[in-house]
Amino acid sequence: MSLSTHTFENSDELVTVFSQRIADTLKQAIAEKNQATLVVSGGSTPLPLFKSLCQRDLDWSKVVITLADERWVDAQHSASNEKLVRENLLQQNAANATFISLTTNDELAADAVEEITSRFASVSQPFDVLILGMGEDGHTASLFPCSEQIEAGLDTNSSAMFIATQPTTAPHQRMSLTLKALISSANIYLHLTGEKKKNVLEDALANYTEIQKPIKAVCDRADVQLMWAP
Repeated sequence: MSLSTHTFENSDELVTVFSQRIADTLKQAIAEKNQATLVVSGGSTPLPLFKSLCQRDLDWSKVVITLADERWVDAQHSASNEKLVRENLLQQNAANATFISLTTNDELAADAVEEITSRFASVSQPFDVLILGMGEDGHTASLFPCSEQIEAGLDTNSSAMFIATQPTTAPHQRMSLTLKALISSANIYLHLTGEKKKNVLEDALANYTEIQKPIKAVCDRADVQLMWAP
């Protein structure tokens, strides 16, 4: 499979072009099947994108938004990706979208996999747009190279859509889409800014295994479009 790189002069240009492309893809999906799905990631990088995207003019009431992964914390917790999405993406025009949370009241994320999976029973798949980020250790979603669950998360023979993970190098249990669920998405984007992250990605693809740098598993097994600005 392939990695296509789209380089922009700065983050502002990236955000403008990227948010329009996402909106166009969602509109097309709505026209074709009356529903569109958008899977996003947390962190600081996508915040300007969220704030641009929520202003785009489309029928957001037919869009389902969810996360590629979530920390196992309350939705009001400062580390919650859901909180980030609600405050920055589910605003303005996009306030009409449907959001599917990846948390439950279970103490252990592992006990909630079945319930989280069931929430997607009526959601059209494959997902129309998936936006991934990447950590400096090469993890993506919550598929961490340091976690005991990494082999299971990368197992494309598994039918599992979600997996509970526990990184040893970062706090909180996690709920994450599995590699199989990620790579089955129709349009996969990797959104990075800065030379450092680009160097990590290039190093991961050239010099490491999929288990050592899970982002490599996505790029090797799917067509991925890198949206990057220095």
